[in-house]
Amino acid sequence: MPWKLALKTTMPTYGEFQGMDKLYFMEEIEVKFLDINPEKIQEKLKDIGAEKQGEYFYRRRIFDYPDLRLDKEGAWIRLRDEGNKITLAFKKRIGIKAHDGKYSDSGMKEIEIEVSDFDKTGLLLEQLGFIEKFYQENKRIRWVKGDIEFDIDFWPKLNPYLEIEAPSWDKIDKAILLLGLDKKDKKIFSTQQVYRLKGINEIDYQKMTFGGFVKKKDNS
Repeated sequence: MPWKLALKTTMPTYGEFQGMDKLYFMEEIEVKFLDINPEKIQEKLKDIGAEKQGEYFYRRRIFDYPDLRLDKEGAWIRLRDEGNKITLAFKKRIGIKAHDGKYSDSGMKEIEIEVSDFDKTGLLLEQLGFIEKFYQENKRIRWVKGDIEFDIDFWPKLNPYLEIEAPSWDKIDKAILLLGLDKKDKKIFSTQQVYRLKGINEIDYQKMTFGGFVKKKDNS
């Protein structure tokens, strides 16, 4: 009796994504400090012995189902070109208290893989039935001290902010203390919520770049 290869040709359901939690998802342990002075932060990073890793330009495409069911659950699919590598990730906010950025979440779940081609991976997602919610660009300066990453992020129409990522919340607290920052000012949420604080809803735009924003066409 010949073997048969069964191929799944339909999109995974959101429930199937949830079912992968215990096997593949990792908690993203990071915090943000908004409206920083990049020069002063970099001086502090030098003082604590952190090393500058480089400056990067990122471009990303955010995908969802046509009915935006991921967005309604605080989740999304991100395809990102980081210059030296391309990643595909599923991200989901944990402990959502608000969508407007006034309150922090509890954290973020993420599963990420590397892919070889930005454009082809985007085409693959579209052929599977996902749609692009929007395209975004940002710039990043990365510093590292041990296993702690300090990213100074620049986004169109936002003030620079600092993102600290570490293997544990204890190390996050130590990093905050080293930089002389106030723990009360830390934010645990996505860039989407930073934009919401500025009155900008990403879902209203097709492109968000340093060259300008392009609003989605009204098909009503």
